[in-house]
Amino acid sequence: MVSNPIRKFLPKVLLTALFAAAPASSLAGIELSITIAPPVLPVYTQPVIPGDGYIWTPGYWAYGTEGYFWVPGTWVLAPRPGLLWTPGYWGFAGGFYGWNAGYWGPHVGFYGGVNYGFGYGGVGFGGGRWEGGHFAYNTAVSNVNTTVIHNTYIDRTVINNTTVNRTSFNGPNGVTAQPTPQEKVAMNEPHVAPTAVQTSHEHAAAADRTQLASVNHGRPANAAVSHPMAAVAHPQASAAPKPQASALAKPQGQPKPKPKPAAKPEHPEEKPK
Repeated sequence: MVSNPIRKFLPKVLLTALFAAAPASSLAGIELSITIAPPVLPVYTQPVIPGDGYIWTPGYWAYGTEGYFWVPGTWVLAPRPGLLWTPGYWGFAGGFYGWNAGYWGPHVGFYGGVNYGFGYGGVGFGGGRWEGGHFAYNTAVSNVNTTVIHNTYIDRTVINNTTVNRTSFNGPNGVTAQPTPQEKVAMNEPHVAPTAVQTSHEHAAAADRTQLASVNHGRPANAAVSHPMAAVAHPQASAAPKPQASALAKPQGQPKPKPKPAAKPEHPEEKPK
């Protein structure tokens, strides 16, 4: 999920080179490409779900003017019932790392085989499923308060018991997975773009310097949040000093001008004939 303002930071020549070298099947959804591999995925705990109907969207490394920055994993509402989230992923092809944007769809498509955790073990999604018009949560991998939310079930077969690979990209020296037949079908289904809340969430992460990999060295303080960052008070914004109202009212040291007497209106009947 990379927005247009972030895409324009990257030279178009990189996209041209990637498109010329990469196979056609890997080009769908690529929004930008660079020559530096993204950092490994940080280890974090999933926050408890804030309410019924929310779906987990895992955190990811995005790229901006100052390099990679971490977009925290968060719970979001689907655009409409029946849609599932396919996470975005970085894929290496033609000498470049290209970002494949995430999307909503009726089925989870290919996300590079990257193990994002919490139901996104590399293939599909095991954190929950739609049952009619409501979403049921698999508490084996989702942090759900069952005393509040009752539409739950337990399926431990979706847990990835193999060695967890924190690699955040698909390709040589990363994850070498290929799309399954089911994922190829899902890739060609109608998709819905990330919601405005998700886009604002990414913009808020981009504006927070503590999310930069060059600052946090791959260990962001806000690796996951219960609500999108745009929906909560930003710590840096609250720390900014506010101008005093008195200073804005008038310049200091300037005498207040005396009000001029109001002009008396002329009445035609009072004028000399």
